[in-house]
Formats: sequence, C-alpha cells, structure tokens
Amino acid sequence: MKISNMIHAVDLHACGEPGRVIVGGVLDVPGESMFDKMQYLSQNADSLRLRMLREPRGYPAANCNLILPSNNPEAVAGFVIMEQTEYPGMSGTNTICVVTTLIETGMVDITEPFTEFKLDTPAGLISISAEVKDGKAVNVTFENVPAFSVYKNKSISVPEIGEVTVDIAYGGMFYVILDSEELGLELSPGNGGEIVRVAEMVKAIAAEKFQVVHPLNKDISGITIAVVSGPPENPEATLKNAVVVSTGKLDWDKPETWKGVIDRSPCGTGTCAKMASLYAKNLLDLDTDFIHEGILGTTFTGRLVRKTRVGNFDAVVPTISGRAWITGFAQYVVDENDPFPEGFTIGDIWGGN
Repeated sequence: MKISNMIHAVDLHACGEPGRVIVGGVLDVPGESMFDKMQYLSQNADSLRLRMLREPRGYPAANCNLILPSNNPEAVAGFVIMEQTEYPGMSGTNTICVVTTLIETGMVDITEPFTEFKLDTPAGLISISAEVKDGKAVNVTFENVPAFSVYKNKSISVPEIGEVTVDIAYGGMFYVILDSEELGLELSPGNGGEIVRVAEMVKAIAAEKFQVVHPLNKDISGITIAVVSGPPENPEATLKNAVVVSTGKLDWDKPETWKGVIDRSPCGTGTCAKMASLYAKNLLDLDTDFIHEGILGTTFTGRLVRKTRVGNFDAVVPTISGRAWITGFAQYVVDENDPFPEGFTIGDIWGGN
C-alpha cells in the first residue's frame, strides 16, 4: 500500500463532544495571524477538514483541531477549529480538548496544581488555567473572547409552529437562542431528531432575517448555530441546553436537508452566548456561577468576569470550565487508490452539501 498525507492525531471528548486534535503531519500553514491561517485552510486546503470530518474517518458530530505555531509571542501555540460546515473563530469544547492534549502528551511544560498559558485562536488570544493532578488535566478553565447580545426578544414566524421568540448573541460564533418550553421540546437524547428539525428551521429563518456581522471583523458573520434552552434536570444546574450544529447546507425548499447534530456537551461558546443574552436582559449578574447542563447531563461552569465594549456593543468577558478525556491515538492516511480521499456524506444522516 502506498500512502500519503499521514496525520497524527489525538482523539478526545469534552463532556461527550468529540474533538480530534491533529498534533503531527502538518508543519505550518501560511498566514500572519491564526485568523489568516484559518482562511488559508478554508480557501486553499479544505481537503484536510473534509478528510478528517466526513466518513469514513469522521461522522456528523465530529470536530477537528489543528495545532499550529503562533506568531503571537504571548501564545505557546495556536489552533484552527474545523467543523462540519464552517471554521469557527472559537469553540469551547475544542479548546478544552486542545488544552488537554497539550498537557497530557507533554507538548507544554506543566506545573501542579495549576498550569497557565495562552493560546492563539482565529477569534483572538485566550488565557488558560488548567488544574493538573498526576499529569492529567482534571479541569480546564479558559477566558473566552468577549461575548455580546445583538438582539433580544425578537419574534419570527416559523411554518408548523407560528410565532417564536428568539435572542441573537455572539459567544465565539453567532447563535440564535430559543426556548424549549415555548417550542414544546423535551431536551432529552431520545428527542434529538425533533430538536434538530425544529432548531434547523428556526435557524434558517433567523439567519435570513437578521444579518449579523462582528464589528471588529467583517469576515465573522451570519447565524450559524442554535441554542435550545430550557429548565435543568440536574439540581445543581442553572439551565439545560441543546446546541444544534448543521451537517450540511440547508435548503429551505427541501426539508430533507434540514439535518444537523446536537452538541454532545453543554457547549462552551453556546454557554457564553447564553450568558451574554441573560446579562443583557438583567437575568444574570457578573461574578456568578452559571452551571449549564448538556443533553447528556454533563455540565460546564460559566462565569461573566467583567464588562467591556466590542464596537458599539456592550459586551462581557466570560470564562468556561470543563473537562476532556483522551479516547485514543491515531494515524490517518490516504491510500493512493482510495476512491474517497476527501471522504463522503450520504443523506441518511447528513444534510445536503
């Protein structure tokens, strides 16, 4: 067998959400900033994302991260996040997976009980504080880029449902935020298909109606993800959520393309967006723990640590705490005769592409 493009990776999950981390096989990517490197990958080398996330090497809920050298002297490294339909500027679960990989594979120097460093992301520099015990990252806290509310209590009309109230907020990506009780949705794993179907419909309408652009970077734009928020089951949690990520390009006229997956974790950037929305509505204070329960019952702890401004928006700086576990180490290759070097999707579980 003649092979090429050998990729060395660590497979993990952060409170349920898979986050593969590429640690070898890609030396560097052109670009001065991590955002530049992300754009280069998107425009010139998207085959890496497709190969890692589509079948047979990936599946709809998979995420992947590429660790790269950073030109920022404050950062020990940088990383680019790859998801099914986009390259997000920031992701909480993926950050936790990257930090866990760096610590538990010895790629960074560690101190116990806490190891602190900074990472470069396409959305900006983030600070890390990891609790380390016997060489393992037992808890990872990161200070995210500023989050802010864009729209509050907006009404949109959705076929089959009627009028739905939504919030729009940025937490590293632009989210439309829905209420599970208003939609009559039970936030349970067994109801995942209906949660996805409804959230994808609402997201498509919201994305068309509300044109959102990050005030400091016009290339970060558009509602690409949804948070369905509701009452918790865990007595220690503040709220429960199901974050819905598209698995293909949604065509409003073709219901068969309304497909996505639920984030298996409580979702880091989704938690940040939800906290920013609650703060804007005077429903969450600074320096208050916000324990967010995910679809599997796992939790992240969020906290708004200070106020700031992003362009014309009042914003808040959030922190997220959570944990990841390594599930395996792998070498991914491409055989020269493989008919699917960039993988494939099939409409039984994937949306249209």
